[in-house]
Amino acid sequence: MASKFRNITKRILIFVTIGVVVFYLLACLAPSLNPAGWWMISLLGLGFPIILLVLLLTIAGWLILAKPRIALIPGVALLLGYKSILVFFAFHMPGEFHYKKDPGALRVVSWNVARFVEMKRNNNKGSQTRLLMLDMIKQQDADVVCLQEFFHSLDPRYYDNLFYIRDSLGYPYTFFSHDVDGDNHFTGSVIFSRYPILDSGLIRYPRPTLPEALLHVDVKFNNDTIRVYTTHLQSLQFKPVDYQRISEIKGMEDSLLTNSKAIFGKLRKGFTNRSIQADLISTVRDDCPYPIVFCADLNDVPTSYTYFRVKSDMQDAFLKKGFGVGRTFTGISPTLRIDYIFASNDFSVKQFTRVVKNYSDHYMILADVALKNPRGAKP
Repeated sequence: MASKFRNITKRILIFVTIGVVVFYLLACLAPSLNPAGWWMISLLGLGFPIILLVLLLTIAGWLILAKPRIALIPGVALLLGYKSILVFFAFHMPGEFHYKKDPGALRVVSWNVARFVEMKRNNNKGSQTRLLMLDMIKQQDADVVCLQEFFHSLDPRYYDNLFYIRDSLGYPYTFFSHDVDGDNHFTGSVIFSRYPILDSGLIRYPRPTLPEALLHVDVKFNNDTIRVYTTHLQSLQFKPVDYQRISEIKGMEDSLLTNSKAIFGKLRKGFTNRSIQADLISTVRDDCPYPIVFCADLNDVPTSYTYFRVKSDMQDAFLKKGFGVGRTFTGISPTLRIDYIFASNDFSVKQFTRVVKNYSDHYMILADVALKNPRGAKP
């Protein structure tokens, strides 16, 4: 009887192991499949950290049970998904970020500032946080600053963040495309530079995506011209009620089905719309004649179609010099790295860091990059 029970248990565990392997391999396919037709696979890609952890525990469990041949099944799957592991986790030893820049290095900041928390002039907690954020930007001594979800107003009752950063923080060159058409409030992405801007451009993403934009500036960096992009891709537009739904799902509370439908609907829309935006970015980026630095809040994880499409053959500064998971979004999950600094292979990435301060709902990231062969713009 005991032997029969052990055999049944073993078969169940093997069946569960095969299920974990299938889910893991499907999650590893997420970067290759357009979410427009495969959004459920993209959902597995979003859950890659959990699936990877379960796979590792499965391997460990079979080894503990002295069943190395069975452990080989998830072990082989683990190796097959190495590309997803290598973009999810950075393996460089953590080191101190040196704020004294090397000669020839360009320091770049990227940060979703969440409209600087407070938009209207007052002395509340939000306005105090705004001052801390502005001071933190100043402390980084960056040459180029790319900010997403930036807010600026011409109404004297609100903060004129564009003019303040330009005049008070020492960034005389800016690109923040907005049309004065009767509205005094402006939001979007912006680029500040201490180096002259030779040219600039903006492309609006097509509907049905949100009216975000892909910005670029061509910067005169010593004797070279480099192109800096920044953008903010379609967010999930989660509202407080959605975070409450997620909390209820985690707690297995009532209305599980209703809550799941609402959340999955927004996830599906986000995956699909970001894929449209990512495809456009890929086309535009491939036509660039200059070395590229690309700063973005992609609102998507490294194990996604969006990330691989946007990154292409560029270098991910975090993977080059960082360690661990590199979380950049403070909510929902401790594994969400959705903000990036990419650099084309014309550059070497000297150093990278995250500034872990809970001012915005995103962490600031910054990197020092240097041209490998500085000799002017590409022909």
